[in-house]
Amino acid sequence: MTADSLTETGARLLTAQDPHPVEVLNPDSDFPVLLICEHAGQAVPERLGTLGISQHQRDAHISWDIGAGAVARHMAERLGAPVALQRFSRLVIDCNRPPDSPDAIPEVSDGIAIPGNRGLGAADRQARVNEIFRPFHETANALLDIRPRRATFAIHSFTPVLGGVARPWDLGFLFRRDTRTSATLRDHVQAQHPELVIGMNQPYQIEDASDWFVPRHGEARGLPHSLIEIRNDRISDAAGQQAWAELLCNAIARFLENS
Repeated sequence: MTADSLTETGARLLTAQDPHPVEVLNPDSDFPVLLICEHAGQAVPERLGTLGISQHQRDAHISWDIGAGAVARHMAERLGAPVALQRFSRLVIDCNRPPDSPDAIPEVSDGIAIPGNRGLGAADRQARVNEIFRPFHETANALLDIRPRRATFAIHSFTPVLGGVARPWDLGFLFRRDTRTSATLRDHVQAQHPELVIGMNQPYQIEDASDWFVPRHGEARGLPHSLIEIRNDRISDAAGQQAWAELLCNAIARFLENS
């Protein structure tokens, strides 16, 4: 769909055939932690077709955070915590980026061209913001507002190699001003699993220009938080997803006991 057609017809991006952008589990839970998974899904709006890429490419890490959604669901079930999961691919719009960031709707991702994102007009971009990005974060804000929360955590995964460079960490905690929360979680995990390689602000660093969860949900509210990154080869199957969910749930439970 072109910008002209959106402007002229007032058509929406999403149709009745598309899923709602946000999946919520345990919406009425009073558990004091909100879980968020911005890159849980692979869906592409019907009007956007395949974005011009293959199914194999849509199954790869450029499209979603492999295993992260499953880990977040297991954690929500085990803790009884509320969780908000984004159903649409990060290639449609990345819900952990400011909407005006160049990487929010990438034309190229990890060297792969995304034809469906090239040359978008303002109306096309705004439709993705209005119908996917905003509903997701409005839902997250509502879940933070409706019950008292003592912390919030975003669940992500990362690829073992990027740009030919190996990434040795099994797990990473991303943060900026709130150093205590991530350090506490790291210490709990390391005490139980000393063999794990844990990175602090690895494999990424938080910046206002490139990140949303930490600046807008954690820091803006003064709420303890951490963006948790798991290497995706550790959670590529059901057994790994369950094991890592249990590991993180135990760390969160210890964090709550001691905070």
